[in-house]
Amino acid sequence: MNKNKPEVWLRGKVPEVPDLLQPAAHALLQSREEVEKYMQDFPEELLWKIPAGRASVGFHLQHLTGVIDRMLTYAKAEKLSETQFQYLKNEGKPNDGISAEFLVQNFQEKVDEAIYFLKNTPENILTEFRPVGRKELPSTVIGLLFHTAEHSQRHVGQLLVTVSVLQDLDPR
Repeated sequence: MNKNKPEVWLRGKVPEVPDLLQPAAHALLQSREEVEKYMQDFPEELLWKIPAGRASVGFHLQHLTGVIDRMLTYAKAEKLSETQFQYLKNEGKPNDGISAEFLVQNFQEKVDEAIYFLKNTPENILTEFRPVGRKELPSTVIGLLFHTAEHSQRHVGQLLVTVSVLQDLDPR
């Protein structure tokens, strides 16, 4: 991430993304850049540490990816698959076989998928009803896409705090 660049939302339109979805694209791309920045040189042995009873860095990285995946599924008017339910169940469970680099790459790929989805979402369907979850709670395409973006930003903020605390506590 170039420190001299303004935040993504101040760089102009994301090509091919409909005007009404620009804020979602900006927030997702900002999240992508910030995750890359905060995770640079992050010590692997701290990935699953839980400071002060809060979620681990590994959880936040898994959850960021999982939320985008689930919200895009609902936006497509589809139900979650068993694989998605299993992923959700395993979010935050320590797994020494998973590296921070792997989790960051998965998140970056999921953001790319979301941007592709935004580019291919006609504005005339944004207010269409979309059921969410097993209870089929009411939402819309734009509601799901907005939640994808704002939820990502929220967890990136939590990730930053967790990374900072863990690095301050690390005796190296």
